[in-house]
Amino acid sequence: MKLDLVVFDWDGTLMDSGARIVACMSAAALEAGLSVPDPEAVRHLIGLSLPQTYATLYPGLDDRAYERLSVAYRDQWITHDRTPMPLFDGVEAGLEELEAAGLMLSVATGKSRRGLDRVLDEIGLRSRFVFTRCADEARPKPDPAMLLDVLDRTGVEAGGALMVGDTLYDMQMAGSAGVRGLGVTY
Repeated sequence: MKLDLVVFDWDGTLMDSGARIVACMSAAALEAGLSVPDPEAVRHLIGLSLPQTYATLYPGLDDRAYERLSVAYRDQWITHDRTPMPLFDGVEAGLEELEAAGLMLSVATGKSRRGLDRVLDEIGLRSRFVFTRCADEARPKPDPAMLLDVLDRTGVEAGGALMVGDTLYDMQMAGSAGVRGLGVTY
């Protein structure tokens, strides 16, 4: 079994961002005039794109209501909320070891491009990843499109790749792309 590429989910896999996601979603709901969602329900949906999350938490809203919620969430995330988002213990050392072993590293995440770029720049890890794909650039998880884009861009066959994630959506995406999956539970 030759491994050439390790693809990581971001939130909940490399970065402990759950508390910030829940805080921003709660504040955005209030700002948009909606009921505050159950924190565990929000945590369960981490990894999906924001539109998928909104549709699950607030089924049946019209497009304008979803847009108000999106704007409020982005505003909370970018401007107001400062809940810490540390990398999980051992992540930096683990990425360094994998890279030193000659493996390519990549990201396939439910985050937006803007959100991932911002956090990669803030923590200085952009150069570790040969390619990243976000939910606003391809069909979101559990659809395999993001992962297939990563394989195509890196030139790695599905059998030479491993998807590391923390949710069922990550594992479903891996399975649909013919890639082995490894779940983390921290």
